[in-house]
Amino acid sequence: MPKGEYLQYGGQAIIEGVMMRSPKFISVACRAPNGEIVDVTEPIEATWIGRQKWLKLPFLRGSLGILDALVLGNRALRFSANVQMDEKYQPKPEGDDPRPSEETKKPVENKKLQDATVVGAVVVGLALGIALFNLLPNLISAAFNSKVGVKADWRINLTTEIVKVVFFIGYIWLIGQMKEVKRIFQYHGAEHKAINAMEAEQDLSQQNCLAQTRLHPRCGTSFAIVVLIVSILLFTFIPRPPGPNAIVVGLLRFLMELPLLPVVAGISYELIRFAGKFRSQSFVMALFWPGLMTQYLTTREPDPDQVDVAIRALENVLEAERAAATA
Repeated sequence: MPKGEYLQYGGQAIIEGVMMRSPKFISVACRAPNGEIVDVTEPIEATWIGRQKWLKLPFLRGSLGILDALVLGNRALRFSANVQMDEKYQPKPEGDDPRPSEETKKPVENKKLQDATVVGAVVVGLALGIALFNLLPNLISAAFNSKVGVKADWRINLTTEIVKVVFFIGYIWLIGQMKEVKRIFQYHGAEHKAINAMEAEQDLSQQNCLAQTRLHPRCGTSFAIVVLIVSILLFTFIPRPPGPNAIVVGLLRFLMELPLLPVVAGISYELIRFAGKFRSQSFVMALFWPGLMTQYLTTREPDPDQVDVAIRALENVLEAERAAATA
């Protein structure tokens, strides 16, 4: 496989499993309560937005990539949640035949990774994320700086960006204390190890994958850190709007930043692609060191069973791509 094509492979940790995607396919594999791996592989159907070629141009494709990842990720999460709750995949009582029936081997009732409610979940998730990591820091910073008498715009803006970083790191650390989230972070590490083994052109064996690092330069965590850094560089020096009080100024500032978020996402996306393409260069990895270090919060060392799930999902999309190429 040409090395540039590796950039089109990626994944995401889900409930007791991993979602992997390739240029044309998506595969979800998860460990059911009865211990078996349940998986489904489907072609990626482009949405109307995804069919607009001009949106795939550099610096424009970042926002599209985020929306695409959110939609696919939410569909994968719904599939894995359904598997965890499906009676067919619950542990059998003692004395029952432990071998899975033919019905059990089938995907969960042909559940396609498409559902209108996914769009609603993405919209709500985006709104909550923007409110927590953009609106709230703006309001807090505006109120704090008004209280202490800071007048310089750049100092107030820099304070806002620092609050955003603190909120983001604090949020990751906080949810990482939950048992269920720790397991998702383990699957996140398994996903990275499988991708790293593939990019190293090694066989996707359990042993090879376990030997890989759980960090990856194109990880969503690295992307989020790059977004924060680009935001600091861009937003710190944009003048603040006038207003009768700190809260109004904070709201107006938030509204000023909203239309610039796609710009920040576009720049950050290209930087992450650059890091993935030139990951063998030490100076590139040095530049993206903050994002890699933050991955120690969002990943955990996986166990062999979790790595097997990641391997299954990745092998599925690789096989689907090979079959499509020879069809």
